[in-house]
Amino acid sequence: MIRLFNHYFHGWTLRRMFFDFLLSLLALAGVILVQAESLGLAVPMASIQILSLAAGLFVINSASGLYQRSQDWSLVESSLRAMLAVAMGVFLAYQVFSLLPVGFGNTEAIRTSAMLVIAALILRRVVMGYWATKSRAGSRVLVFGAGPAAQMVGSTLRAADPLATIVGYFPGPNEKQPSVPEAERLTSELSLTQTAQRLGVDEIIVALTERRSGSMPLRELLDCKLAGVRVFDITTYFERMLGQIRIDFVNAGWLIFGDGFNQGFYRTAVKRVFDILCSLVLIVLSAPIMVVAALAIKLESQGPVFYRQERVGANNKNFRVSKFRSMRTDAEKDGKPRWAAAQDDRVTRVGHIIRRLRIDELPQLFNVLAGTMSLVGPRPERPFFVEQLTTEIPYYAVRHSIKPGVTGWAQVRYKYGSTIEDSQEKLQYDLYYVKNHSLFLDFLILFETVGVVLTGKGAR
Repeated sequence: MIRLFNHYFHGWTLRRMFFDFLLSLLALAGVILVQAESLGLAVPMASIQILSLAAGLFVINSASGLYQRSQDWSLVESSLRAMLAVAMGVFLAYQVFSLLPVGFGNTEAIRTSAMLVIAALILRRVVMGYWATKSRAGSRVLVFGAGPAAQMVGSTLRAADPLATIVGYFPGPNEKQPSVPEAERLTSELSLTQTAQRLGVDEIIVALTERRSGSMPLRELLDCKLAGVRVFDITTYFERMLGQIRIDFVNAGWLIFGDGFNQGFYRTAVKRVFDILCSLVLIVLSAPIMVVAALAIKLESQGPVFYRQERVGANNKNFRVSKFRSMRTDAEKDGKPRWAAAQDDRVTRVGHIIRRLRIDELPQLFNVLAGTMSLVGPRPERPFFVEQLTTEIPYYAVRHSIKPGVTGWAQVRYKYGSTIEDSQEKLQYDLYYVKNHSLFLDFLILFETVGVVLTGKGAR
């Protein structure tokens, strides 16, 4: 894993991105050189088109999720992502190469060739993504511990990176009741350092359930690190592998003395400018969609087009959020707040559509302009639920140190939450965002939001 702008990436993901960008530059330059009449002036005159289209292809691949692990997708989802990416790429190529200077050459042939090249590059990425996933060798990991924490590390590692090999679990000296099957536990005949060297370990994850005096062989762990083996504690492992901070293993000292959680003036100012510019652009682009949604809501049922509801914002200050009404006007006639559930009978027919496509969230862009919300951040919750969740989930109040968002890290990484357990799971992603948020991570979340909207993941 490589840390870039406070966010962790697999090294192979970054290599794919760089190689694809370079390949698209070379392929598009080749199209220009083959089709243009004057080779000496061809590339300089079309350099803007080449760079713009290569950058656009990178954005399309990222937004379509083509740099994610393909084994997580069904055949239908894979086909949908590929077709959508090809359609957007071909359309972009047509538009970009329509702007070639007059008299440049055979512009029609150049445009057609560029469209074919872009389609081929995207399909190549889809195929290579599957091939690389099957052929790539993973890291060899030793888990130090054999209790419930170690068992959880093993199960999440297999789910997050199936190509990683867990060579075994090395029991801690004070773990009396191991949870890991005996066949997977390593013997203690050799020291931790000797065992790691003998098994050719790349990483050691310290996942001890019992950490009292004598449980942590610091000298041996240091020797492993000096020998080139990467050593991670369980909290850092979950942060880098899953993009979350597990509240069942984290402690206040790790949060206080570790890096991150920077809320300085510069970051706040940049985020605010970013919010204003993006929300203005999105309001203009989505205006026709909002008009159609408003008319559909009004024609289907009586009642207001919008509904405004009190939510908890930054620094625990309440504000009123605006959304398109997607439920009946008597959805909470008993006055008791309720989470939306799967197949909720309170949702109208139009409501099902706008909730699935996230159109009901678009009016929140005006909250972003007003400064009560951000484009990216934790989901704003109602005061009733916040009061309940704050008392039952540790560190829940930390998410209110920044503005809530229209979309967020938890929203793109986890399904819609309707229980306390779901809220706890989503909080772990929110803590990661609060700790590591940056403009780069905001862009990444916006890209993933496009994929979530197009596939309808987590909608209710």
